[in-house]
Amino acid sequence: MWLQYHNGYGPRIWVAVGYYSPGCEDGSNWAKKGWWRLDAGETKTVLWTTNTYSTFYAEAEDGAFWAGPYVTDLPFPAFDWCWFTATNNGEDAGMRLVSVSNAWFPWVGTINLV
Repeated sequence: MWLQYHNGYGPRIWVAVGYYSPGCEDGSNWAKKGWWRLDAGETKTVLWTTNTYSTFYAEAEDGAFWAGPYVTDLPFPAFDWCWFTATNNGEDAGMRLVSVSNAWFPWVGTINLV
């Protein structure tokens, strides 16, 4: 299914996602990528996955954020890395686990950030 994020919050939001990726080079089964910019009311499709679970971290221009307990290093520039890949120029951020299992035709699961 396609996974997409919607900015129902208002101020611009930046989103990074974690997703199941068996056999990632760092020995994990997860990868991460970002950043997607979501202006007010905007929706963006971020990835295709066959896994029910994914994670995300999001931060709004006004300082609001959406986070969880799954900590990984997120660099400031755009990235597409294995879960344990890190840089000295990023920051540790906790990602929130989401489950999208009932996405029917057109096979899209939407996470609404409010």
